[in-house]
Amino acid sequence: MIDPERTIAAQATAAGQGAIAVIRMSGPGCMDVLKQCTPVAFTDRLRPRRATLARILDAEGGTIDQALITWFPAPASYTGEDTVEISCHGGMLVTVRLLKRLYQCGASPAEPGEFTKRAFLNGRMDLTQAEAVMDVISSGSDLALKAAQSQLDGGIGSQVNELKDSLIHVLAHIEAYIDFPDEDISPDTASALLERLRQMEEKLSALLRTAEGGRLLREGIRTAIAGPPNVGKSSLLNTLLGYERAIVSNIAGTTRDTVEESIQLAGLALRLIDTAGVRESSDVIEQAGITRTNRALETADLVLEVADASAPRTEPFLTAGCTAPRLLVLNKCDLGIHPDWKTIPGIRFSCAAGEGREELEEAIVRAFASALPGETGSSQVAINARHQHELGLCLEHIRLASESISRQESPEFTALELREALTHLGEITGAVDTEDVLGAIFSSFCLGK
Repeated sequence: MIDPERTIAAQATAAGQGAIAVIRMSGPGCMDVLKQCTPVAFTDRLRPRRATLARILDAEGGTIDQALITWFPAPASYTGEDTVEISCHGGMLVTVRLLKRLYQCGASPAEPGEFTKRAFLNGRMDLTQAEAVMDVISSGSDLALKAAQSQLDGGIGSQVNELKDSLIHVLAHIEAYIDFPDEDISPDTASALLERLRQMEEKLSALLRTAEGGRLLREGIRTAIAGPPNVGKSSLLNTLLGYERAIVSNIAGTTRDTVEESIQLAGLALRLIDTAGVRESSDVIEQAGITRTNRALETADLVLEVADASAPRTEPFLTAGCTAPRLLVLNKCDLGIHPDWKTIPGIRFSCAAGEGREELEEAIVRAFASALPGETGSSQVAINARHQHELGLCLEHIRLASESISRQESPEFTALELREALTHLGEITGAVDTEDVLGAIFSSFCLGK
């Protein structure tokens, strides 16, 4: 558990050498620490949210560095506590000595995610917003960043709270009947309650449908580049990346292992996987590469099936385990298109001439248009696996409550299901939390955040 009396400090900027570094300190002892490591009376002239130049002193009174110090008094700070940010020179030795001095003066090293965890515990944000902090930091594409920023602004939390308000309204009616059993629930009232629950089911189902899109945005679209030998798979990888990443050769079997790189294409993060050409081979190493190709196809979100458009058409090579959407890329169109391919729909492409990239980007966006999170109200929604689990349980309990009302069962059973549904909604925003859940979420955070 967080000790609210402990003052914590950590470097908020990335480790390494740079022009400046920011040291963040939060807790009730911020001013006591500053008084020990800055010149006499400096803290008396420090004003809220105004950067002030000062020397940071070591134990003997020598200067560690000149820095800009900004004080954010509670509760108007990121954590809701007294917070100080020290912008110092970005040398590694400077930051190490400065942090060591803060620790000597009473601060403690912050744990990963502890600043954001304190912000959550002090009511500065809900749990969905806290999770969004790391999503913003780790965003690998424009769309992922947009979704993370929407969540940070409360996009998911506000929708969960709306569902919670509707659920409380229904539960209040049910519990009123339990308290006053002589007042029967009329058919009209029961019908209205069922309609409210049905609307909640629709909203929950809509949120749950964004789970796959959220995964694709956070992890990137796993894109396997596959096909027979010598059709230009490695050339396609290099063309999309914009540099020579994979070895290109006209010798069949050159690619023996999968090669993986990430790019942003049309606002999406793609994890490109160049695979070994699929063919019959007695070479043990090449066979191992083909096995990895089949494994990559089975786990892919998208397959770019590359074919040599200048050569006769061959039989499809994809395995039965491949269920991902496929885009046929007809490469080497600059050499002329063989009659076998004239009527075959596919993306005409040439790695040598640099043609077809725009058409490929548009096809990829179309392939995932329905999976990517869309506009729900005014928010771009993309739930994560934890949200998906809790929303799924909430939906199940609401359906059971609806069935209970329809069967005219004792209202205590309906109320029990609705309370369970409320509990799972509360888990999403942190209104109902456990230390295990918080530990799992904040353990993935970087230091200083």
